[in-house]
Amino acid sequence: MIINLGMNWENFYKDNIIAYIKSLQGNPLELITLIVDLAIVIFLLYCFFKIVKGSRAWQLIKGIVLLIIATWVSGLCNLKILNWILTGIMNLGVIAIIVIFQPELRRGLEQLGTNKLTKFFGLDKDVSTKTKEDIYKIVIAATELSKAKTGALIVMERDIKIQDIIATGIPMNAEVSPQLLVNIFEPKTPLHDGAVVISGNKIVSAACVLPLADDKDIAKELGTRHRAAIGISKESDSIVVIVSEETGKMSVAKDGTLIADVREDVLKKILISNLVTKRFTEERKKGKNKVKEDNN
Repeated sequence: MIINLGMNWENFYKDNIIAYIKSLQGNPLELITLIVDLAIVIFLLYCFFKIVKGSRAWQLIKGIVLLIIATWVSGLCNLKILNWILTGIMNLGVIAIIVIFQPELRRGLEQLGTNKLTKFFGLDKDVSTKTKEDIYKIVIAATELSKAKTGALIVMERDIKIQDIIATGIPMNAEVSPQLLVNIFEPKTPLHDGAVVISGNKIVSAACVLPLADDKDIAKELGTRHRAAIGISKESDSIVVIVSEETGKMSVAKDGTLIADVREDVLKKILISNLVTKRFTEERKKGKNKVKEDNN
């Protein structure tokens, strides 16, 4: 249905807005429906503008809004010829919009049948599931780096924040992926020398400088990467995955202790145990205790 923006707004106001207000007075419960209706429309408009803002579609939308305003003003000023032309353009514009936005409309409809719809409405996976998926990706990357004997240092932040360490590197703010991690540690690339820090399910920084452990009881054969991993694991509760450049062996540092030469399956179990099982079990216990205290 095409709305003629040159309509008689006085009649529209009386026949629609005033009539609707009177119906609300007769049935106050309709006000709840109105509030819900407006909230849904505002939310959908917010999601739409969030998607298109900054894209080439945004410039087109601004042009359409300008055309609507011009058509409305021409109707108010009784500029009949101009209003007739602009109204005709508006009628053709509906078909033009469908053609222009065809790729975006198709992607939106495709999302209705996929799990991408949850992301569209901001309903992402829970942190526990996301962390577990990230662990699988980290293990895949570490295994590939191990096979190629490419040195790597991956720090996973936990409760104690290491913002001072993150600040020493190059900001990334990227999704965790095996391909990106492998590429970062590729020899002779700008970011390969240093550590990657993962925080909040994101690769937040690369080429970070870690403090070296200086304990005398640390084996002399341990290289700089292993000493750096032990150092940061002593100063914080971070878990660190190390891949040796000389041997290709994978190790894990936690609580100032090095677990050397771990297999792929063992690495996965250690990370899941410390980053998922213990963490979220403790959080659930704290939540239950808080509820009990509130009830008492």
